[in-house]
Amino acid sequence: METAYSTIIKFFQEGGLFIYPIALVLAIGMVIIVERWFFLSRESARNIKAFDSFLPLLRTTDLEKMQLYTRESQAPVTRIIGCGLDMMKVTKHRADIEHSMSEGMLEAMPRLESRTGYLSMLANIATLLGLLGTIIGLIAAFTAVASADPAEKSTLLSLSISVAMNTTAFGLIAAIPLLVCYSILQNKTAAIVTSIEMAAVKFLNIMTYNRQIYAGAAVTPGFAPATPEVTSESSKAE
Repeated sequence: METAYSTIIKFFQEGGLFIYPIALVLAIGMVIIVERWFFLSRESARNIKAFDSFLPLLRTTDLEKMQLYTRESQAPVTRIIGCGLDMMKVTKHRADIEHSMSEGMLEAMPRLESRTGYLSMLANIATLLGLLGTIIGLIAAFTAVASADPAEKSTLLSLSISVAMNTTAFGLIAAIPLLVCYSILQNKTAAIVTSIEMAAVKFLNIMTYNRQIYAGAAVTPGFAPATPEVTSESSKAE
């Protein structure tokens, strides 16, 4: 344990100035990862629990109880279904209700995707800081070879190369887990969105089956459906 601790301390001491901003980037990324993981896990569990509780009401087609439940629940899935129930007061056409629920989905998406995109940016920043530290270390190495005393050249060259290699390594050490966690959180978010969409489709299908809404498209007000024209020849034939 002491050997590993001393190795880490030596790594930071020999890494130069750019080790510390890379460490800061990694710390910020880890905070975002932990916060997003717990938030998405909570939202996923809350959606499942809310829809399981809502499903018996959906099978009874009691609109008043369904609306009351969606107003009391804060889960995204019930809020989106609540948008559909509110639209059902205005129209019974499935297309209009589906559009209203899509608007509710657009409102819920930012909360689910918030801050996750920063992880990709932080991974790129860590890699670039490591590359910048490498370049600074190589510049110092060439300067040491060109202008230092012969007795000090090897020491200065060794220190400069150590700075270059350590910053590169630490930049990659920070960037790789950030990218991996970014992909995991993206997949977790996509799974939650898919489950919400499936619940919304199930709601629409059940309500259509029970004839609470109509599967046909809504007719635009003031628009008369086209009627077949009667030609002069057909009128003569009659």
